[in-house]
Amino acid sequence: MQDDFFKYQAQTTPHPLAVEISHAKGSYIYDINGKAYLDFVAGVSANSLGHCNAKVINAVKQQLDLYLHVMVYGEYIQQPAVKLSKLLAQHLPAPLDTTYLVNSGTEAIEGSIKLARRYTGRSEIISAKNAYHGNTLGSLSLMDFEERKKPFYPLLPDIKHLKFNSESDIALITEQTAAVVLETIQGGAGFIEPKNNWLKKVQDRCNAVGALLILDEIQPGIGRTGKLFGFQNYNCKPDIVVTGKGLGGGLPIGAFTASNDMMRTLSDNPKLGHITTFGGNPVIAAAALATLQEITQSNLIKDTLEKEELFRNHLQHSKIKEIRGRGLMLALILDNPDAVSKVILTAQDQGLILFWLLFEPNAVRITPPLTISNEEIISGCKILTAILDTL
Repeated sequence: MQDDFFKYQAQTTPHPLAVEISHAKGSYIYDINGKAYLDFVAGVSANSLGHCNAKVINAVKQQLDLYLHVMVYGEYIQQPAVKLSKLLAQHLPAPLDTTYLVNSGTEAIEGSIKLARRYTGRSEIISAKNAYHGNTLGSLSLMDFEERKKPFYPLLPDIKHLKFNSESDIALITEQTAAVVLETIQGGAGFIEPKNNWLKKVQDRCNAVGALLILDEIQPGIGRTGKLFGFQNYNCKPDIVVTGKGLGGGLPIGAFTASNDMMRTLSDNPKLGHITTFGGNPVIAAAALATLQEITQSNLIKDTLEKEELFRNHLQHSKIKEIRGRGLMLALILDNPDAVSKVILTAQDQGLILFWLLFEPNAVRITPPLTISNEEIISGCKILTAILDTL
């Protein structure tokens, strides 16, 4: 199987981890040799309820017996998609009440860019330096890493970049700006939080010049930061909120939510202003609905902050320079990239899954399922600190 993996399946790096998976359950992934791996990554923040959560699996099985794909998005009334969209609206501040369901986070970013340009009649988009919003061409255009963008030129025009948390750069937002697209917490850059009410200041500037604020909640959203949406920690409200990853319960999903008035502009002049065949797929929507119901009806969000404290208390080590992030979106900052790689690869050998961040070479990602137990946290931290002792 490993030979076939390298020969027939496209690779994203020269050296994938190449663990051959047998099954997964709860906070553990198992390889074909029966080895258990405690998962501190959750599929890069995607498996909010762990692996094969019973409520998610049951929702999927029930939907499988009813119907799968029946029609392109937006034509037929399909109960799972309607219920999911309604539940999102019930947990978002007004007027964020209408959701467009798509297949991935980057597609949701693409849709939100189109919506902002259509609604405002402007073309300029401002994003942050060190931002990551996905890898399709529009999302890639928002990035400021020329070495990653240049091989795929030409990309979208009229893109500007401001520095995250820079007060002076807020002035870059003008009457020419259609939208400012920001991660609520910068992910690939190293789990950088907004400071000094910065997101609210950006929102106020957008309101003053008629620009829209789009917040990318693909990583921090769906309960990971101690609130259902990360922006609820920072005294601001976006005009468009983008979700994905953790919303799907382990299945592929993306969504962008705005006011009904704004979203209607995609339905006319031209009609089908944004279309997708499989967006709102009933099986995936059923899984997402079960995931969102469990997260909002349980103590998981509240427990996230207690689990953060447990991590911080058990990861006090001289080799850790800083622990960034909030809730169960944490990054350990080490001295150098070699130390990071040694920790991640050694941990895998010892049955603990950690991972890198995209742009911050000194960071170790810790984004476990929200359902991880206190005992599992302590167990994984013991493995991690023992490895740090050897550096």
